[in-house]
Amino acid sequence: MKKTYKIEVDCANCANKMEEAAQKTQGVKNAVVNFMTLKMIVEFEDGVDPKEVMNEVVKNCKIVEDDCEIFL
Repeated sequence: MKKTYKIEVDCANCANKMEEAAQKTQGVKNAVVNFMTLKMIVEFEDGVDPKEVMNEVVKNCKIVEDDCEIFL
C-alpha cells in the first residue's frame, strides 16, 4: 500500500535526510521525498498499520531534521 503525505521541509538536503530516515523505519518498504512538491510517498510492507508506522517515521525524521513537519 502506498500513501502520500504533505511535508514541510526547508531544503533539499533536509528532504534527503528525511527520505533516508523514513526508508530505515521498520514497516516501510520504500519512501520517496520530493522537495519540489513537498510530498512524501511511503510504500508500506504487507500487514502493517500505516498509522503506527508513520508515527515511527515522524520520530525518525525529527531525529535527523528536528524542524520538519509531516502532516498525517
